[in-house]
Amino acid sequence: MRRSDLRIAFLGTPEFALPSLSMLFEEDFGLIQVITQPDRPAGRGHRLSPPPVKTWALEHGVPVWQPEKLRSEENTSRLRALGCNLMITAAYGQILSQEILDIPALGCINVHASLLPAYRGASPVVWSLINGEETAGVSTMRTVEALDAGPVLEQDSVSVGPDMTGGELMSRLSQLGAKTLERTLVKLLEGTLSDHPQAEAEASYYPVLPKGFGEIDWNHSTREVLNFIRALAPSPGAYIVLPEGERIRVFAASRREGQGKPGEIVFRDPKQGLVIAARDGLVSLDEIKRPGSRRMRAADSLRGRGIGADRVREARV
Repeated sequence: MRRSDLRIAFLGTPEFALPSLSMLFEEDFGLIQVITQPDRPAGRGHRLSPPPVKTWALEHGVPVWQPEKLRSEENTSRLRALGCNLMITAAYGQILSQEILDIPALGCINVHASLLPAYRGASPVVWSLINGEETAGVSTMRTVEALDAGPVLEQDSVSVGPDMTGGELMSRLSQLGAKTLERTLVKLLEGTLSDHPQAEAEASYYPVLPKGFGEIDWNHSTREVLNFIRALAPSPGAYIVLPEGERIRVFAASRREGQGKPGEIVFRDPKQGLVIAARDGLVSLDEIKRPGSRRMRAADSLRGRGIGADRVREARV
């Protein structure tokens, strides 16, 4: 089979999907349609904002379609009429029915940001960092109705540094995913692609992060707190809440020598910065954002506005 024989419908939404989409376009893999989520309100003004995949498609002259619910009878019929023989998904954000999966003769291939069967679900990158994993990766897999449970096709891994943030790891895996997908498609065309069923006993699942997720629990160890902060940086962001209700977002932190009661604000001045006690030591909140202010070093923030509280609110987990 040749690349020109492919008629690919690509389904994706966030920035993670862009390198894979761009690769299909640049390597002439027969991209005929981009399908992405509808525009959603974003920012302070809650103005409708297009997903990154839509923006890319419009800039490159690729037809783009934004169904609110792809599984509807009308949209399933429209998808069938496209005449695609392969679907590729990368963080699309909707569950595909078996009727949809049966449309392309070559099936549906998904690009997932974990080394399956570990970290199935919508938030593998965040949770791999929260859990302190030293290795992460990307899998391509056959899409089935069960979430991220299809046979694995190809995988690639990367080392995770102790200070790597969620944003940094996501960017690295998105680039790696494009290379993994390209190798998958080359093998598909050559007829050498192999399916590797997942070991269900080794599977783990991490769903979408709930609304409001990110409050730091100071009853954890310093290492666990630091992992939590870097995992959520820069978005959605870890945070603390002061007793009077002020929420402070945290983007960078480091370990500091000393002890205190969990949640105690040990230092809160321009010289020492903002330092809070965890279960087994102190954590310096090095870069923060307070309400009505920009992101900055904690010491600089405290020069303009102090903190009167002697401890943070207990995390609501």
